[in-house]
Amino acid sequence: MATTDTATPAKPRMSKRQRTRVIRGVQYAVLVVVVVLAALFADWPKIAKAFFDVDVAVAQFPDIITSALLNTIVYTALGFAFGLVLGVVLALMRLSSVAPYRWIATIYIEFFRGVPALLVFIALGYGVPIAFQLVFDIYSTVMLSLGLVGAAYMAETIRAGVQAVPKGQVEAARSLGMSSARTMVTVVMPQAFRIILPPLTNELILLTKDSSLIYLLGLSTAQYELSKFGRGALNQYQSLTPILLAGLCYLIITIPLSRLSSRLERRYGGGRSSK
Repeated sequence: MATTDTATPAKPRMSKRQRTRVIRGVQYAVLVVVVVLAALFADWPKIAKAFFDVDVAVAQFPDIITSALLNTIVYTALGFAFGLVLGVVLALMRLSSVAPYRWIATIYIEFFRGVPALLVFIALGYGVPIAFQLVFDIYSTVMLSLGLVGAAYMAETIRAGVQAVPKGQVEAARSLGMSSARTMVTVVMPQAFRIILPPLTNELILLTKDSSLIYLLGLSTAQYELSKFGRGALNQYQSLTPILLAGLCYLIITIPLSRLSSRLERRYGGGRSSK
């Protein structure tokens, strides 16, 4: 008797678009489940009391703006200004034809890029006064601590920007009789800064957050920055509302800077070396 083989029909395979839809549907389903569980089981009155205590929030004003936020901006500006000046010097030393200058700049940059900013604050706030009996005021300590660390990163950014300027620009300036120094100041640096503006803006954001390390130093109430202010109010009111307000104040600074960095990057291009 002849046997007939019955072929099993192959199951249709999902197309790439169908698989994408299924995966997206699963992700939405997981999100909905998480939101529903959070809505059902979270203790919302307790959360609201901890994070959104209106009475505690009102008590933070106007000091959180007129003192803590203003101090944070001042500390950051001082550190950034000092770091930028030092960073330019270090970048030029890295590009120098004099070998010892390159070695000094390289050692400095590698050291301060590898050392935590926290350690620099401790060294200048406590170590230097003990070792050398040299006491800095709070503004000098913050400026030096933030500037020394920030300069190491800004120096590499500036060096990359200088090297990105076409060599033809330098050759054209020299052919017109400009000295090396004048060429660097009037031709190279202006073009380099257009390239490095976005990463420098990002560095300013990082220094804003690093300014919170000032909490290690002995401060008067009038010298509190946002993190120190929030921590003090947390201990006083036993509520997380001051911490939330401090975070929102940081966003008042960092979000506009982030938008500015993105706009500059779209306009001029460029990137940032990671910290």
